[in-house]
Amino acid sequence: MNKIETRLNELGIQLPEVPKPVANYVPAKQAGNLIYIAGQIPVENGIVKKGRLGKDISLEESKYATKPCAIGCLAAIKTLCSLDKVTSIVAMHGLVNSTSENTEQADAMNGASDFIVEVFGEIGKHTRTAVGVSVPHNIAASVYMIAEVAN
Repeated sequence: MNKIETRLNELGIQLPEVPKPVANYVPAKQAGNLIYIAGQIPVENGIVKKGRLGKDISLEESKYATKPCAIGCLAAIKTLCSLDKVTSIVAMHGLVNSTSENTEQADAMNGASDFIVEVFGEIGKHTRTAVGVSVPHNIAASVYMIAEVAN
């Protein structure tokens, strides 16, 4: 077992199967040393977390929803290479389902960001965007990522 998977086991995290795309795209694509990961949604035990921050779900629930999105991103990376080949999580972008009045999207994205740094340490620190939108199907969040990997 590699170092990152060992760390995930220590945290009690098992990477899920990467869902088959529902449209004409791929879950992850490598270009040079960068892997671009398509938006991942919050799925745990086969259940999709739904709700709108500021209406249906609290900040804590929204923050909790972004973490499985990040876990999905790691599963997508693993379809292309070992997670030990990751040299940097370059960027993470979050689309948080929220009301137009809500301003806590960055706080909600801390669930994903904190998890990635907990797993990778210093190389997990990344640039980030967090925006409030109406996510399709009332899904609580969607997170996409860019990771750099060693050859």
